[in-house]
Amino acid sequence: MSTFRLEIVTPERKVYDHDVNMIVVEGVEGQLGILPNHIPLLTPLRISPIRIKTDGRAEEVIAIGGGFMEVTKEKVVILAETAELPDEIDLSRAEEAKRRAESRLLHLDEYDAVRAELALKRAVNRIHVARHKH
Repeated sequence: MSTFRLEIVTPERKVYDHDVNMIVVEGVEGQLGILPNHIPLLTPLRISPIRIKTDGRAEEVIAIGGGFMEVTKEKVVILAETAELPDEIDLSRAEEAKRRAESRLLHLDEYDAVRAELALKRAVNRIHVARHKH
């Protein structure tokens, strides 16, 4: 099966750099599946997991905190605000962040609702990816 290069980069580091068979991402317009020889594309990404499929290995999942994806003939580059591998996520810390965000949403007069919703999305995404560990 053919492959393409996937790079996931944050402002702090390169999180992922491997040949893959397929990725599934959540763009602002919906879910996108990228295979080798995909047409060129540039799209913003939502806070969501990225699912990565490679030959002979289990599906990998990486939590991203939004960003952009560029698809070219040679490779796919994801410029993410944040990106974490499952083993890097502290599940108890993510669950506590989720509880805090949910509490803030109940008291909208005290907190910025948009910030609380984004914090909740990030926490839920991190919990989902952390639980995907094998």
